[in-house]
Amino acid sequence: MAKGKPSQAETSACRLYLVTPPVLEPAAFAPRLIDALDAGDVACLQLRLKNCSDDDVRRACDVLRPIAQDRDVAFILNDHPRLAHEMGCDGVHVGQTDTPYRDARKIMGADAIVGVTCHDSRHLAMVAAEDGADYVAFGAFFPTATKIAEHHAEPEILHWWSELMEVPCVAIGGITAANCAPLVTAGADFLAVVSAVWDHPNGPGAGVRALHAAIAAAPKVWTTITETDEADAD
Repeated sequence: MAKGKPSQAETSACRLYLVTPPVLEPAAFAPRLIDALDAGDVACLQLRLKNCSDDDVRRACDVLRPIAQDRDVAFILNDHPRLAHEMGCDGVHVGQTDTPYRDARKIMGADAIVGVTCHDSRHLAMVAAEDGADYVAFGAFFPTATKIAEHHAEPEILHWWSELMEVPCVAIGGITAANCAPLVTAGADFLAVVSAVWDHPNGPGAGVRALHAAIAAAPKVWTTITETDEADAD
């Protein structure tokens, strides 16, 4: 997801969409971000800070945005379209209880990336795509410690979406190198990851490399287990 709008035409492979920890000190986090982004292909970095002031967000953008953009990694701000526009971010990500997509688009402009959380809802995803969202995000697929997950999605929704729509889809929620294969095979265009990179025991760069290896090793053909298949197995 280089600068500008993401599209499936950019690459046929599933790519990484990094999300920052909810709490960070920008100067201390910067070397860790460099380690992650220099370890391999990353499409996007979302700055997602919680319980902090607008000035805290501005300071984080000032430090981290150039690191991402200098490496052709799109810099996305979570929740705050006005701040995203003010700080020169490449886009904004909005949830269902944040600024509505259409308002975010007016603030950000036609050329910015605007992504929308759609939980496990096909309807919400269809509405977002029809309104013009640049990507839709489904999840949570697995338990996550970064936020309380009120919705649980299954890989099948990624397969359904990828077969039907050209708008890219992002899978999010507890994704690691150990569990991402079904999401890749199902058709996720991007894997949004947090702890799998920033909490990797060997550092963020090792986390990125582990995820790339897992993506490359994922089965290429999507299969589903039907009730008939389960009966035959018995």
